[in-house]
Amino acid sequence: MHIGLGSVLWAPRQLTVGGNVHIGKGCTIQVDGSIGTGVLIANRVGIVGRTDHALRQVGSLIRDADWVGHHPERLSKPVRIEDDVWIGYGAVVLSGITVGRGAVVAAGAVVTCNVRPYEIVAGNPARPVGRRFTEGEITAHERLIFRSA
Repeated sequence: MHIGLGSVLWAPRQLTVGGNVHIGKGCTIQVDGSIGTGVLIANRVGIVGRTDHALRQVGSLIRDADWVGHHPERLSKPVRIEDDVWIGYGAVVLSGITVGRGAVVAAGAVVTCNVRPYEIVAGNPARPVGRRFTEGEITAHERLIFRSA
């Protein structure tokens, strides 16, 4: 695994990272969840919580409201980045999301919904813009790279 200069990995409870993962420079990954095998995360990517602060806590300043580090059982929503995913420069993936096997998240995308396997998403909020492979190519790809799994 490679973790680029200035990147931060932290989890309220647990974050697992598979083999052959590249995390670029200046990334912030602060969630519970998992990152699969063969994942490429470009520079300046954020994988962060959408519910990290209790923003509707009556009687507390937002700065003093409940925080995921103190209440992970209530505020943490795990992220799942499956195998063979590429997350482009400056993208943001919010907690509670699954990015499916072989998917591509374009630079600058803000992922607020699950991404299907081998889907390419872009924009804010991220929306499907294409597929990485045809169904036949997916079968061949998986046979070639996942055959030893």
